Amino acid sequence: MANQIIFTKEAPAPIGPYSQAVLAGNTLYVSGNIALDPESGELINENITEETHAVMKNMEAILRAADFSFANVVKCTIFIKNMDEFGTINEAYGQYFKSNPPARETVEVSKLPKNVNVEISCIAVK
Repeated sequence: MANQIIFTKEAPAPIGPYSQAVLAGNTLYVSGNIALDPESGELINENITEETHAVMKNMEAILRAADFSFANVVKCTIFIKNMDEFGTINEAYGQYFKSNPPARETVEVSKLPKNVNVEISCIAVK
């Protein structure tokens, strides 16, 4: 079975040589998402809460384009520039996983694309 490339205009277009997501069998690999407005391409980063919600909404749009939802997510990776913002990011992120949250790691990094504060990727399975 060939891999299927997932693309939706409801999420930002890739800013490099990668796909928004790849469906391999029943597993969806969603690339890292940052807080770009899908229509304007502008960053949504007035504060870390708003930025995290924008990231999660972009990820949700990609999941939906592949007929998946947050309920199918089994693993997330969160990259953040400042571990001191972990609690605030975690609070916003947690609103998308009300029960049975996925496995996850959170890593502080020195720099992220477009100098954002948070980037999140996920793996989902049906």
